[in-house]
Amino acid sequence: MSFSYLKNRFKKKKDGKEVSVEDNREIIRLDDPGEEAGGNAPAKKDDEILTQVMTRINEIENDIPRIKISIDTLKSQINELRKEIERLDGVIKDVMVLYEIVSQQINPFKDVDSSNPLMSEIQAMREEIENLKDEIAQIKADLRLLVIDGMDLDELIYEVISGGEP
Repeated sequence: MSFSYLKNRFKKKKDGKEVSVEDNREIIRLDDPGEEAGGNAPAKKDDEILTQVMTRINEIENDIPRIKISIDTLKSQINELRKEIERLDGVIKDVMVLYEIVSQQINPFKDVDSSNPLMSEIQAMREEIENLKDEIAQIKADLRLLVIDGMDLDELIYEVISGGEP
């Protein structure tokens, strides 16, 4: 492939005039060997430019695998960090729940009326236990009274079952 073909291939034509596209890239001019006097000098210049371009392409090709390995390493490190952050988030949530339970009764900033469902269940169970303790104490007192007075339990049970008739 000749340089003149490449030169013509990468130039844009606008209104019949050739205009080269310029942006932030370095533009390497490829002149036709027949344009300058001397004939051999432009060919050497083209060879030098081609050598430089090929060298740079080889450098880029050699850098690509290293860059790919670096990207893969960074991806795995990011995934490890993401997992560690998720684990820490779970631990923080557990600590916050534990703190809420421990500081429920001594926290001056906590609204007493807004109750924790767990605390309300505990309070309900506490009340039931107190009621059972009171009933057991009443039963003990009644049994002591019956034993002390020497009442006949069989007769008492018969009265209760028969509806109060002796």
